[in-house]
Amino acid sequence: MPTLNEIRSTFLNYFAKNGHEVVPSSPLVPRNDPTLMFTNSGMVQFKNLFTGVETRDYKRATTAQKCVRAGGKHNDLDNVGYTARHHTFFEMLGNFSFGDYFKKEAIPFAWELITKDFGIDKSRLLTTVYHTDDEAFEIWKKVGVPEDRIIRIATSDNFWQMGPTGPCGPCTEIFYDHGEHIWGGPPGSPDEDGDRFIEIWNIVFMQNEQFEDGSMRELDMQSIDTGMGLERIGALLQESHDNYDTDLFKALIEASAHVTNVDPYGDQNVHHRVIADHLRSTSFLIADGVMPSNDGRGYVLRRIMRRAMRHAHLLGAKDPVMHRLVPALVQQMGAQYPELGQAQALIEETLLLEETRFKQTLDRGLKLLDDELAALPEDAPLPGEAAFKLYDTYGFPLDLTQDALREKGRVVDTEGFDAAMAEQKAKARAAWAGSGEAADLAVWFDVLDVAGATDFLGYDTEKAEGQISALVVDGAIVDEIPEGGSGWIVVNQTPFYAEAGGQVGDTGVIRRLENRDEVALVEDTKKFADGKVYAHKVTVERGTFTKGEPVELEVDHARRSAIRANHSATHLLHEALRETLGAHVAQRGSLNAEDRLRFDFSHSKALTEEELEKVASDVNRFIRQNSTVETRIMTPDDARAIGAQALFGEKYGDEVRVVSMGRAETGKGQDGMTYSIELCGGTHVKQTGDIGTFVLLGDSASAAGVRRIEALTGEAAFEFLAKETARLSEVTAMLKAQPAEVVDRVRALLDERKALQNEVAQLRRELAMAGGAGQGGGEARDVNGIRFLAQSLSGVSGKDLPALIDEHKERLGSGAVLLIADTGGKAAVAAGVTKDLTDRVSAVDLVRAAVAELGGKGGGGRPDLAQGGGKDAANADAAIKAAEQILGG
Repeated sequence: MPTLNEIRSTFLNYFAKNGHEVVPSSPLVPRNDPTLMFTNSGMVQFKNLFTGVETRDYKRATTAQKCVRAGGKHNDLDNVGYTARHHTFFEMLGNFSFGDYFKKEAIPFAWELITKDFGIDKSRLLTTVYHTDDEAFEIWKKVGVPEDRIIRIATSDNFWQMGPTGPCGPCTEIFYDHGEHIWGGPPGSPDEDGDRFIEIWNIVFMQNEQFEDGSMRELDMQSIDTGMGLERIGALLQESHDNYDTDLFKALIEASAHVTNVDPYGDQNVHHRVIADHLRSTSFLIADGVMPSNDGRGYVLRRIMRRAMRHAHLLGAKDPVMHRLVPALVQQMGAQYPELGQAQALIEETLLLEETRFKQTLDRGLKLLDDELAALPEDAPLPGEAAFKLYDTYGFPLDLTQDALREKGRVVDTEGFDAAMAEQKAKARAAWAGSGEAADLAVWFDVLDVAGATDFLGYDTEKAEGQISALVVDGAIVDEIPEGGSGWIVVNQTPFYAEAGGQVGDTGVIRRLENRDEVALVEDTKKFADGKVYAHKVTVERGTFTKGEPVELEVDHARRSAIRANHSATHLLHEALRETLGAHVAQRGSLNAEDRLRFDFSHSKALTEEELEKVASDVNRFIRQNSTVETRIMTPDDARAIGAQALFGEKYGDEVRVVSMGRAETGKGQDGMTYSIELCGGTHVKQTGDIGTFVLLGDSASAAGVRRIEALTGEAAFEFLAKETARLSEVTAMLKAQPAEVVDRVRALLDERKALQNEVAQLRRELAMAGGAGQGGGEARDVNGIRFLAQSLSGVSGKDLPALIDEHKERLGSGAVLLIADTGGKAAVAAGVTKDLTDRVSAVDLVRAAVAELGGKGGGGRPDLAQGGGKDAANADAAIKAAEQILGG
């Protein structure tokens, strides 16, 4: 039977032979669709080709696309592990035509591959067509499908739409009949939800465009979008009705059984199935740059992780186990998806940290759940308040609680849960407590109610007029801020950027229009009340500022310019890191200040010098390009059309701001030549050349699986390079060399220094061997029939002693040696015994006896050579006598 890897290869090779470009899987976080949480089908990366927004150098494509369905509209999470075909992660095999071939080619392609290359019995297959699609019906008849096995479907099951408007068209599907022993009816029948007839292939004929009024027109470019789930066809070809019985899942399930020591196919098999499925989705999400968090994609990832970890707990695992399963996954899927192997260390570390944290609260949370259930009548739903407490206190998402209750035949009062969540939000708004700014956040909701949202003008200007709509001092709304006073000024509109997205808030001045000499110095700008209120933190230098009066606001231009340069450089840096390290790189935090930039990103190890040099070189190349930086406000659909990259965890509304910069031969965007495209609310330079230059200072660890790069741009970069040049000039002057000769000259000096150190060490040894000035002892004497040489030395280091021991042993021929070196008041000790005497005396015993007299402890080594140390070299004579006593027996 073919393995899943062989089935995948057969599929891709078949379509490659038929003129299709084999296109790698796109990331699980769609680059061309910021409105979509995860890639959930094979056609996602080709959306812009179907709509004609983008063109590529091929019109036929085939892929094995990794997909995740665990949130939003396409959410299979609750069913995973309990059914034969639900997964959070799956692979979609597909072939696509962009205005090239259509129905008469697409249907024979599918039929030939399934019946000939895969050898599936034709008599077990039936097909469906949209009820008005006579053309598809006739083509199926032509390839050999009997009329009674071609079913017309009049519902949306066989008519696909990208959305309420846009490309759409009828579908045709291929079903496999698993036999009468399995309940279920054919598609379109009352029993169609049974498992007897399973869809294995779907072809979408994108031939129409739908408009808002419900009308349609035929598309100029008619296209094909097909999909076949690898797991489903794999189960079929491996003679199973269950995806979890395929070779890949068996390997992962057996790995789970191995680390938990629980039978893989016994009564607890469902736990292994959940773990195997969730291992795939979590590992691939982390490899594509998603990290666990409390919102957005990271929250979905954490939910999947914790669900798998709870099932490991139910299998009796006392220690974290998920990270131990990653090598088995990489072995199974790493060849097709190399990003999995590249991110293996990051995946393992992330899983280990998350499971360690979760285990600390899991037992307490489950105990609370059991206690709540024990107090309820049998079969009564868990109160929403209790489910909310599990969520709020122990980090149990609602679906995790529902999953735990499923095994007990219980449910949650979800309406009560929603009510408890709403009540908490209301209390949070009204119950800010404490002191200082943190205690006063509730006031900003009152400001919003009175003054409304602030209109931000700072993208287009750094100077504007406005009207003071509110003043806040010490957490309270006031009517004025007098001279010398401090507080917050809110104006109906402002050019000041408020701290967000890693960019620091603007500073500058606010002047009274009636008297421009009356000035408030703006020290910072922040957003409050869900980002709707922009507040300027001020100290009034002259005059009094009163609610309702007109003012002029002016941003510190030089500081804003430096911040803009750093922020734009951060976008170039982000893309350069992705190009150099891989698509798993994703922003994990940033700081764009006036004097520097800091960028945190997902990556498991330090960058090499070569990688750092390439990143810096790429950034500076696009700076020198001096291309225009384009910023546009558009709908998410328009942003998707040009391939804008959304940041992980960010939430976007009806409008988004898209920032594009740099021109590249193989870039992104509508023309495929834009280097960096990101959704961003920050301020940016107008031309990349305005950044000036980019100096990368290095990278360091920021957190587990996260690296941090710090860099300089503009004036700060120039000053840094000037200082570095001055230091180089100073060194060249001292060396009396040209700059190009400095490295060779320094290397020569280091070599000379090393040679001199070796020469000095040799002279010290020779002096010690000769019993020169400052060396005590030097003559061997007989102790209990053993020739014993003992010396106390000065001017010799501890590391010189072993070589001296060996030389003395060679001169003695037979005997024992004890050397004590005075190293600045402390003592280094070494002892040696020739091989013929090690059965009578051990060098370790000699050292330990000596060390005890020198104020030290222990000492160790081999019977023929041992070393130790002490605090007081002045007791060398006593140490030698102690060693003699060991020899004397």
